[in-house]
Amino acid sequence: MISSVSGPLTEPESLALYNFTLRHNFKLILAYHTQGKEIYWQFQNYAPPEALSIGRKLANSSGYRLANVPYNSSFAGYKDWFLQEYRKPGYTIEAGLGENPLPVSQFDEIYADNLGILVLSSILT
Repeated sequence: MISSVSGPLTEPESLALYNFTLRHNFKLILAYHTQGKEIYWQFQNYAPPEALSIGRKLANSSGYRLANVPYNSSFAGYKDWFLQEYRKPGYTIEAGLGENPLPVSQFDEIYADNLGILVLSSILT
């Protein structure tokens, strides 16, 4: 069934992630998307001071470029909400390159690129 209502927290998966986050005391979050081999680390002026240095470590471990969020990609993501609500580090990892959906043949490369991000984020929290 397709919902005729759109907006924040109208989809069951968005509401589930929202409630899951409220029930935990995360020190850092990673939001995964596909496209660009980039890491977005900030949202307006909400990123805490340590967010940039952590982002650089994540970028160095993955080979992905640390980038500012393009304006047209702001205001709608989990990371943006987390940064604004909690003032703790949050990152959108844009994994892989190509036309979406990315082919399964990219899985091994994406996994290898992101293993360091996953390990570092668990150590840093």
